[in-house]
Amino acid sequence: MIPVLGDKYEVKIEVMSKPKAEYMTDEYFELDLPVAPAVMVGDEIVVEGSDVSQDEIEVSICRHLDLPQPEPGKKGFLGRLFNR
Repeated sequence: MIPVLGDKYEVKIEVMSKPKAEYMTDEYFELDLPVAPAVMVGDEIVVEGSDVSQDEIEVSICRHLDLPQPEPGKKGFLGRLFNR
């Protein structure tokens, strides 16, 4: 999901992945980064400690780049069935 958004908006994506134990060290807390798992766009923490949808990340990227926010996509089977 993230690489697709990076290509779509031509932004640099940096993914940090470490064993969970490394996120619990004093050195990590000194970096003043959010608790993993997390997603940041610029200095904004989009989500910390839970999952996030691609739509939420895309809205944050657009806000960061001063672009119009994308239209929300249709959700779920019933939304597609009733065209909502």
